[in-house]
Amino acid sequence: MESTPPIQATPKNDPEPAHGGMAFLRDVEVELTLEIGRRRMRIADVVKLGPGAMVELDKGAGEPLELFVNGRLIGRGEAVVVGDRYGIRITEIVTTEGSAR
Repeated sequence: MESTPPIQATPKNDPEPAHGGMAFLRDVEVELTLEIGRRRMRIADVVKLGPGAMVELDKGAGEPLELFVNGRLIGRGEAVVVGDRYGIRITEIVTTEGSAR
């Protein structure tokens, strides 16, 4: 009886798939959201808002901004201006809800 050689999923000369075999996900688009703060208001107060109105947020000046991907917190950072646009300098990556690296 002949022995069948084992099946190889990846030929030996191919490099290891990047990022645990999830390289195919690199082209998937996601929604990136930067949150500078929140405020809970009654609808009656919202309809009174107009040009020049100010809404105080729950974050203080200098506190890190939160970065979300598809609604999930992934990091924190600080606001920066790049030319005539706003951006975020990432200072912390959140690996699981609450823990950072």
